[in-house]
Amino acid sequence: MSWNPKYSYIIAACLLAVMAGLSIASMKNDAAIMDEQAHIPAGYSYLTQLDYRINPEHPPIIKDLAAIPLLFLKLNFPIQDKSWQKDINGQWDLGSAFLYHSDNNPDKIIFWARIPMVLVMLLLGFYVYKWTKKLYGSKIAVFALFLYAFSPTVLAHGRFVTTDIGASIGFFVATYYFIKFLQKPTAKNIIIAGIIFGLAEMLKFSLFLLVPFFGFLLIVWLVKQIYENKQIVNAATLPTRSIVWGYIWRSLMVFIIGVLVIYPVYQFHILKYPAERQKADSQYSLSSYGMRPVANTVIWMSDKPVIRAYGQYLLGLAMVVQRTIGGNTTYFMGEVSGSAWRAYFPLVYLMKETLIVLFLILVSIIFLAWQRPKNCCSQAVSRMFGWLKHHFTEFAMICFIAMYWIVSIRGNLNIGVRHILPTFPFVYVLISGQVGRVHQWLKGSSVIASPCATAEAMGGTRSTARGVNSTKPRSKSLLIFGWIILSGLCVWYIATNFLTFPSYLTYFNEAWGGSKNGYKYVTDSNYDWGQDLKRLAQWVDVNNIQKINVDYFGGGSPEYYLGDKYQAWWGDKNPAYAKGSHLAVSATLLQQGRANPAPGFDRPTNYYRWLDQQQLVTRIGNSIFVYKIN
Repeated sequence: MSWNPKYSYIIAACLLAVMAGLSIASMKNDAAIMDEQAHIPAGYSYLTQLDYRINPEHPPIIKDLAAIPLLFLKLNFPIQDKSWQKDINGQWDLGSAFLYHSDNNPDKIIFWARIPMVLVMLLLGFYVYKWTKKLYGSKIAVFALFLYAFSPTVLAHGRFVTTDIGASIGFFVATYYFIKFLQKPTAKNIIIAGIIFGLAEMLKFSLFLLVPFFGFLLIVWLVKQIYENKQIVNAATLPTRSIVWGYIWRSLMVFIIGVLVIYPVYQFHILKYPAERQKADSQYSLSSYGMRPVANTVIWMSDKPVIRAYGQYLLGLAMVVQRTIGGNTTYFMGEVSGSAWRAYFPLVYLMKETLIVLFLILVSIIFLAWQRPKNCCSQAVSRMFGWLKHHFTEFAMICFIAMYWIVSIRGNLNIGVRHILPTFPFVYVLISGQVGRVHQWLKGSSVIASPCATAEAMGGTRSTARGVNSTKPRSKSLLIFGWIILSGLCVWYIATNFLTFPSYLTYFNEAWGGSKNGYKYVTDSNYDWGQDLKRLAQWVDVNNIQKINVDYFGGGSPEYYLGDKYQAWWGDKNPAYAKGSHLAVSATLLQQGRANPAPGFDRPTNYYRWLDQQQLVTRIGNSIFVYKIN
């Protein structure tokens, strides 16, 4: 039966529907994770109070989206609370007051705030399908969407009210429209690229990286255009200056439109934010900022009527830069540190990405290397430009992945694989394209998959290239074997997802011992973000536990869910106080309390080593350890 492209739309819709179902079903019993305690109340305050005093270190759009469904609920906002009236960015106390101490239903708030995040995740899935279809066709687009839709890590973070899925869609969609503008710089594409760029900058401050990234793509595109025109037009009459300046001013228009888009959004969010309060908050937040000219400029802008909206935007950007430089206390591979490990993100990625995707990445790299012609280095410049002519989009994706990885590895904020989540959609598109090319090769069709091979196919110098422009059919049994392998990988991928459900956040691949053992290597948002608190409360009720000591890490409230059964616990509390009772400890705090201090780290550790001698009664959703203290 021949493939009808209409099938791809039906399959894509089904994949997105399954993804939505898995997301909603898996998040129903999740308590508020750490960042949601700040983001949800912040978003609600923006839309109801028109005031941006809470959580300025993150742009507003994701929080706004999360707050929209809350406008249809009858909620009490703690406007008289000290965290709102007097504290500077009292986001955590305000979050606690709003969710658990204002006669609101926190479970209803958290559930409905997450629904827009699921929709954002689905929209990103649509663009994964759309862009892959444009590059490789409908069959490959379905496969790329399949990888995206069943990814445990995407599902884990796409459900929560955080800026991570926002950053992912921002980088992906903004890059899509910027490349579309480069390929066809019409007024329509300039305006769309500019608007999307501006919106992207208000999803997460890491999207400021789009500025140097787009600048780099523009330079490469101009060099490519000049080179191609020189092959056609006499160099003496080539309007090089016209080409360069034409693209430069159009690109500048994209940037200007993006900057203009930021203004009304931020202006709306500070309508009732007193200028004197904004300035005082900015002064306090940037009091320790190292680059004083930058800090002083932001503070100066903060009370100027026309530009204070941009001052608020720059305040958030400066706060993120300051936090990235400062780092976080993190557990990693048996150690605790306040600074970065350069191996953190590479190892965490190898732990948290599925073995199926890692295998496909390896196959893609080997396939590309294997197809390289023997005399690839001859006429290297012409070959490279020949490849760029037909593969500029793939080049841009590879460059983005490389840039983002370099920035992440060099940064000091090692708190989760979610910080490299924006690279995931690009990886899925690229490896899906290579899977398609491997399939074409197995069928005996011509394959153009490398810079040298592409130049060969375009009429460059002839060379011996295995698998390039072949007309001899390969063995049918080899093609069948390839289909069996791919089908087996797909079944394994689906099984991995269903076996992980609903604990997607704790997913680790089989090479590292699976979800049960991931806490041994890394914690925080990789494993334990407070999501299992409600499940702990259910276990306490079922087992008729009268009192339980809890050392909890997350955005939930043990007092709210456990009531008078809850007894506060902390790491260095005397174990004698827990004798004869139960002690529940979040994995993040447990591992930090059993780890060794990294060189230069001077805070107390090893305060939970005594629990190694106690009876582990159960684990709640993987992330909370319950002990019976003897």
